[in-house]
Amino acid sequence: MARRVLITGASGFIGKSLAKALAEEGWQVRAASRDPAAIPAIAGVERVAMPDLAQAADWSPLLDGVSHVVHLAGIAHGPGSLPGELYSRINGEAVGELGVRARGKVERLVFVSSVRAQVGVAAEHVITEKDPALPTDDYGRTKLRGERLLAQSGVPFTVLRPAVVYGKGVKGNIAALATLAKTPMPLPFARLTNRRSLLALENLASAVSLALTEAAAENETYLVADAEPISVADIVASMREGLGRPPHLVTVPSGAIMRLMKSFGREADWERISSSFVIDASKLAALGWRPEVTTSQGLARMMRSENGAAA
Repeated sequence: MARRVLITGASGFIGKSLAKALAEEGWQVRAASRDPAAIPAIAGVERVAMPDLAQAADWSPLLDGVSHVVHLAGIAHGPGSLPGELYSRINGEAVGELGVRARGKVERLVFVSSVRAQVGVAAEHVITEKDPALPTDDYGRTKLRGERLLAQSGVPFTVLRPAVVYGKGVKGNIAALATLAKTPMPLPFARLTNRRSLLALENLASAVSLALTEAAAENETYLVADAEPISVADIVASMREGLGRPPHLVTVPSGAIMRLMKSFGREADWERISSSFVIDASKLAALGWRPEVTTSQGLARMMRSENGAAA
């Protein structure tokens, strides 16, 4: 059988990049999305429609002729007004159902879960796979449920728990910091020296590539992050370097920043940027994975690409 990989959720931020990266490695890629037209046309990539995960799906057409699977599809952010059952169904039960349908048909199913299946938004210690899984919100809890149902399905699998992923087209907190970095104003982050682990899109793609075929990765779970954590101050400095600007960071008491963010109702954002979150990805590195892009390089490259400059 030819090496053909099914990528679910291929029209998303990670999916688009991963489909391109695996096609360039020589994989035949079947890229599935609820909206196939949103997947870029790439040589070696077959764009197909995928079922609605809000209900039990027939995976047979998508799995036909497929040797490997990367499952990305799911609800990426907080449930908001979604019913809890629907949120759990898409991030949890649907993963197990895919595993059952893929059993006996594929060599490996790689589930891109999240570090949030293991821990909350902050950690006082370095996070490793040996830590008990203690998610703190519905997103993390449903991702963990998906992992466990996959393990019970009987299909050969690998679970990846990536840190916050960044790259061209990123959303969320990294996008918010990027917006601030683009402004000419001085930013009050010089004292934010707490370190946080991030993950470049390119480094995630290489981790997925390894997990698809490495025999020792079968039925294992791995944390994935860039080689070194980075401070919030250096995140902004790296972004501005990518824009060809000096860091222009100023020292302001952290309490003043906290009060300002609370006045805008952004307490959760303050917790994310002011706390530590360091991931040890040495278990995956022991298999030979090497994150080639440093966080500083990756953030600068992201800003250049977003700004229309050559990366």
